[in-house]
Amino acid sequence: MNPFQTEITKDSKNKKLHVTRMFKAPVDVVWRAWTDADLLGKWWAPRPYCAVTKSMDFREGGRWLYYMLSPEGEKHWCLLDYSKISFQEYYMGKDAFCDDKGNANPDHPSMRWKNTFQDEGKNTRVRVEISFDREEDMDKIIDMGFKEGFTAAHGNLDELLKQLSS
Repeated sequence: MNPFQTEITKDSKNKKLHVTRMFKAPVDVVWRAWTDADLLGKWWAPRPYCAVTKSMDFREGGRWLYYMLSPEGEKHWCLLDYSKISFQEYYMGKDAFCDDKGNANPDHPSMRWKNTFQDEGKNTRVRVEISFDREEDMDKIIDMGFKEGFTAAHGNLDELLKQLSS
């Protein structure tokens, strides 16, 4: 497996998705791309969608409220409630689909994310562990196109990191 390609594995027994990806940039630059609202807007959504932040308070107990804007103008609202942060090492939070005020949508599953950043010199390895309450919730997210969308977003991030590192 090429470490510069997104690898997503499903762990049905433990109701988790594992994502591993190496990026060609130092950890401080990759960390900034994952935690700065302006930079997230440039890569988080798979094209032709774009991510738009309504508010972001990157701290333990804070929240990122954003939407993915479709080419037709539809807004798909999401939130991430940050629970733990260790600077340039990892952050954790609960992610959910929601309305424009941040009220979780009970028709869609929520999930818990742990994003870990490993310094590998000029490169950074990112590991994402996404945990679900039920296997059916994990399958629903996969069926909604998570693997394809997150892989495409990582391609967007590659392009952004080239700009930030030059």
